[in-house]
Amino acid sequence: MSSGLIFTNAGVILFAMGIVGIILIRHLLRRILAFNFMGSGVFLVLVGLPQRDGVVDPVPQAMVLTGIVVTVAATALALALLRRYYVLTGKLELPQDDEA
Repeated sequence: MSSGLIFTNAGVILFAMGIVGIILIRHLLRRILAFNFMGSGVFLVLVGLPQRDGVVDPVPQAMVLTGIVVTVAATALALALLRRYYVLTGKLELPQDDEA
């Protein structure tokens, strides 16, 4: 089993864990963390797939580095919005939708 395949499998598992976390968890901070898990999974897949015979393609690696910067900025924005929501409502969960 090559290292690229290991990275790809780990990325798919992390992405699936993030999807499950976003669907099942109501706590907003944990949803932000689940979203970061999904991003990490995508980054691992982008690093793992283009490896062939030990030669690494530099373009996906540059995309991953750019993606990491964007992810840090998006996480900071989400945490700032979550903090503001907590100050206004005193809760870290979205209200229940009871109209069904």
